[in-house]
Amino acid sequence: MSGRDDNLNPGRTAIDAFLDALWMERGLSDNTLQAYRSDLYGYNTWLAQRGQSISGARSADLLAYLSQQGTASVRTSARRLSSLRRLYQYLARERQISSDPSAIIEAPRLGRSLPKSLTEAEVELLLNVPDAETAIGLRDRAMLEVLYATGLRVSELVGLRLEQVNLRQGVVRVLGKGNKERLVPLGEEALHWLERYLRDARPALFRGVPDATLFPSSRGQLMRRQTFWHAVKRYAMQAGIRKTLSPHVLRHAFATHLLNHGADLRVVQMLLGHSDISTTQIYTHVARERLKNLHAQHHPRG
Repeated sequence: MSGRDDNLNPGRTAIDAFLDALWMERGLSDNTLQAYRSDLYGYNTWLAQRGQSISGARSADLLAYLSQQGTASVRTSARRLSSLRRLYQYLARERQISSDPSAIIEAPRLGRSLPKSLTEAEVELLLNVPDAETAIGLRDRAMLEVLYATGLRVSELVGLRLEQVNLRQGVVRVLGKGNKERLVPLGEEALHWLERYLRDARPALFRGVPDATLFPSSRGQLMRRQTFWHAVKRYAMQAGIRKTLSPHVLRHAFATHLLNHGADLRVVQMLLGHSDISTTQIYTHVARERLKNLHAQHHPRG
């Protein structure tokens, strides 16, 4: 953008500076940044049509803008308000405005959708499906065991490299969102299958060609997460699991089962790599639903 354009559109200049700062601080994905950009550019255009500016807007202006966005869903409205909040918090922090007009606006209430999960029995069925007598089956069994033992994101799992795994200490070093690193214990069962895979299957998948990728594709290349997920869905069908599974299903099961067995929420937050504990708290709702169901099933007055 030229200097002339910057002078003509100070609102866009402020938005672009905010997005650059947000990307630097949090390492957000391109899709997330694009959503922020779309929301904020739209807001800036709406203000300009009324002869107003981002720095001069009041709470009433924000409310008017949000109320005139057609039949947007509650979730979309909440996202737009979140974009505006972050922008104005940034401008206040940079002393470009004296007060934050978004501070007194309440966010619309969102209904919490509980993550789909598997019971412990269903997880056992799923883990036992891959044929561990073949190189591909042994690789898939090791991947499923590691995924359930650690709660990794699928993208984190397929991107693992040999140097991230410490078999002696029984931990995996994960580079998560925003390039934040965390250490996650593997557990005895996952360690057993991982050691067996490294000894008996991985060399065959690479056909003797050295590579640092931990779990290669059948062609000895970096596996796409979609490829692994198609395999998980196939194994689920073979196990007789008829639930509609999401790519995060074993991550959800990991978190839910830990909480069901008494794990502290802060520990689960650290293991999952959530920067905000409110993201982890959704799993307490899953655990609570299970407790209610058990109470209703087994209590004499349930």
